[in-house]
Amino acid sequence: MQSHPFRTQAREFLLIALPIVVLTALALWATYQFVAPPPPSKIVISSGSETGAYHKFAKAYAKRLAKSGIEVEVLTSKGSIENYARLTGEDSSPQRADIALVQGGTANEKNKKGILSLGRVFTEPLWVFYRSKDTLDRLAQLKGQRLAIGAKGSGTRILADALLAKNSINPSNTQLLPLGSREGAKALLDGKADAVFLVMAPNAELVHTLLKTPDVRLMNFKRSEAYTRLFPYLTSVTLPAGVIDLVKNTPDQDIKLVAPEAALVAREAVHPAIIGLIVQAATEIHGEGGMFHRIGQYPKPHDPDFKMSPDAKRMYKSGAPFFRRYLPFWLATFIERMLVMIVPIATIMIPLVKILPMAYEWRIKSRINYWYAHLKQIEKGLKEDTQHARTDFFKDEISEIEEAVSDVKVPLNYSDRFYELRAAVDLVRQRINARANSSKKIAQTG
Repeated sequence: MQSHPFRTQAREFLLIALPIVVLTALALWATYQFVAPPPPSKIVISSGSETGAYHKFAKAYAKRLAKSGIEVEVLTSKGSIENYARLTGEDSSPQRADIALVQGGTANEKNKKGILSLGRVFTEPLWVFYRSKDTLDRLAQLKGQRLAIGAKGSGTRILADALLAKNSINPSNTQLLPLGSREGAKALLDGKADAVFLVMAPNAELVHTLLKTPDVRLMNFKRSEAYTRLFPYLTSVTLPAGVIDLVKNTPDQDIKLVAPEAALVAREAVHPAIIGLIVQAATEIHGEGGMFHRIGQYPKPHDPDFKMSPDAKRMYKSGAPFFRRYLPFWLATFIERMLVMIVPIATIMIPLVKILPMAYEWRIKSRINYWYAHLKQIEKGLKEDTQHARTDFFKDEISEIEEAVSDVKVPLNYSDRFYELRAAVDLVRQRINARANSSKKIAQTG
C-alpha cells in the first residue's frame, strides 16, 4: 500500500532540502566570523575637575546615553594630559577611558597615538585677569610679574607656556606660579599673584565672579588675530560689552580674546555604534547657541590636532543610520550587524533555491525512469527471443517489476506519471502473456 501522499512529498522535499540547509548553516557560521561584535553596555569618559565644564558636559553625555541602555562612568581628572594618558594607557594609573574631553592644542605625537577625534564641541576662551592701574592689552606687559599659569599637566598651563614663550616670558625673567584655576584666582584676589590665566567656558562661575570683582580687570587681546595665525588651534572671539551685566555694563567695552576649542576624542577601538551615540549626544548638547557661537556652529566635524573618526564623519554627514532612528538602540545595532550576512547568504541561497525544484523533479523522474529502463530491456529481450525460449523468464521479471513498482513512493502531483508507469508495466505483461499463450497453442497443435 502506498504511504500517504503528503508525507511522501514532505519526505522527498526533506531529502532534497537537507543538504541545502546544511550548506546554508555553514555559510551563516562562516559569515558570522566577520560580523562586528555587539556594542559594550558600559563605557568610561574622562572629563576634568568636578566643578569644571568638562565634567558637566560628560555628565550630560552620560544622561543621554543612558536612554539607549549604555552605562557611562564619568571620571574626574587633572586636565587634558591625564585624559590623554587614560586613553592611550601611557600612565601608571589603573583607570582607563574610552572617551575624553581635551583642550585643543594640548596634543603631541605621543599622546595622539591611537586616538581619533569626534569633533570640536565648544569654545574655551583664555581669560587673563590682572590687577593693575594700567590697562594691559599685550602679554609682553606681564614680564617680571607673578603669573598663575595653571597646574602642571593642565591644558591651561600648556597654552600659557606657549603664548608666554612667544612673548619672551620665561621662568628666568618672570615668576610663573603652578596654580590651578581656583588657587590662582584666590592668589590674585589675595594679592599673591598679579595675573591669572584661566581656560574656561564662558558660563563658569569663577569667570563671572572675577568679571564682577572690583579692581580685577580682563586683558583685551587686541592682537588676537595674530595669535590665531601663530597657533592654528586658536580662534579669535569677542566678549560683547554688557553681556555679563547689562545694568552695570559688564564688561564696559568689547573685549577680544583668544580661544582654543574643546575636542571630543576617543580610542580607535571604541565601537562604531558608541561613536554614533556620542556624536548624537554632542549635537544635542552643544548645538544651542552661546556667548561666543551661533546655533548649530558646534559640534564641528573637523579637528586640526587629530584625525577625524570615519564613523563620526558619517554621523555628521548623514545622521543616525535608518534603523537607529526608529528602533531601540539594541535592536537597531543587532539588525545592522546581521545585515552584513545578507549579501553572502543571498549569493548562496538564491541559486540553491532555484536548484531545489529541479533537483526534486529529477529525483522523482529518475525513480520512475529506472523502471522504464527495465521495461525496455524486457522488450528488447522479447524481440531477440524469436524462439520464445525465455518466456517464463520474462514472466518472472515482469512480475517482480510490477510488485516493485507498486511500492514506489511518489508525491501526489506526480501520480499521473506513476500510473503511466503502471500502465506500461501492464502493457508489457500483456505482451508476455500473449506470447506465452501463443507458445502454448503452438505446442498443443503440434
